[in-house]
Amino acid sequence: MKVMIAEDERLAREELLYLLSQEQDVELLPFAVNGAELLELADIHKPDVVFLDIQMPGLDGVQTAQQLMNIEPQPLIVFATAYEQYAVEAFRIEAVDYLLKPYDEDRLREALQRIRKLLASSEGASPSPASAAPAALKASGSKVLQPPIKPKLLVDDGSRMIVIEPVKIGFAVKEEKQTHIHMADGQVHATRQTLQELEEKLTGYAFFRPHRSYLVNVDFIDEIEPWFNGAYNIILKDAKRSRIPVSRSAGKELIRRLQGE
Repeated sequence: MKVMIAEDERLAREELLYLLSQEQDVELLPFAVNGAELLELADIHKPDVVFLDIQMPGLDGVQTAQQLMNIEPQPLIVFATAYEQYAVEAFRIEAVDYLLKPYDEDRLREALQRIRKLLASSEGASPSPASAAPAALKASGSKVLQPPIKPKLLVDDGSRMIVIEPVKIGFAVKEEKQTHIHMADGQVHATRQTLQELEEKLTGYAFFRPHRSYLVNVDFIDEIEPWFNGAYNIILKDAKRSRIPVSRSAGKELIRRLQGE
């Protein structure tokens, strides 16, 4: 089977490339680091299967998958991400499977077995991947189709991947070339991820950008105090009573959000 990977995170990409390279019947095609590049490469190389990261710069995985459905022959799609909340969307797109990062070798083998069966059946009965995928997902009984309970956040600190519960983050701040994530219990995690990347990964949680250098968990705000020239300070519930600046442009939006408007 001809396999193509679209993944912008180097460590995750190299891990998946290595695992797939151990399979004798897998031919690895050139990889892509974003959705636009994948669409170009897929049109040239015609992959049988695409392992597609959901969160990528530019076109995200879901948008890219929708456009892949216009390519003939249509490749089978396996979504790969650190966030379980996309399982329902993956099923709607009719993905063959849904893998969580960091990758579990047994789950990857299950996905590959499912793909082999689908490819074999398509050669005989010529069903389209789009029509075959939902049936395979339902038949697998895989728990990934269940709504997530407590999705976690994976943070790359440069030497390891740290698992964080988003609801326990107090705030994050950009400091030089790193982002420091301050937890409610006082722990601080440094990561090379930008504040913008972190904000995107926390979509769906109660986070707000009061200032270009800060990202705050709204549930940890205790007070808002006027500062000067129409700006404010946020005072958090942590032991240090941390003060976070709120720009004038963000102040009104924050107050509206706290009031539920």
